[in-house]
Amino acid sequence: MTPNWLKQTPNGITLSLHCQPGAKITKVVGLHDGCLKISLQAPASENKANELLLAWLSKQLKVPQKQIQFISGQNSRKKRVEVWGPISPEQIVQALKP
Repeated sequence: MTPNWLKQTPNGITLSLHCQPGAKITKVVGLHDGCLKISLQAPASENKANELLLAWLSKQLKVPQKQIQFISGQNSRKKRVEVWGPISPEQIVQALKP
């Protein structure tokens, strides 16, 4: 069963994330309010946390960074990103285990 923070769309897979900038280490912490909670090592200023999030997701999911984009929430802790390319929801769940 797919978790509620992950939705398959006609274009790809949408992830609902709750991001916590300024952490010691970038990692999946668990769930928060129906979203996957990720702590980010970068500060929230100057888009650094967003850039780190995309780079980190690209590495974890093994997809090029250009295949991940924000749908909403660039300026909030609650973000939605879309991933497209040859990756299944199961692979994403595996890759983003806390």
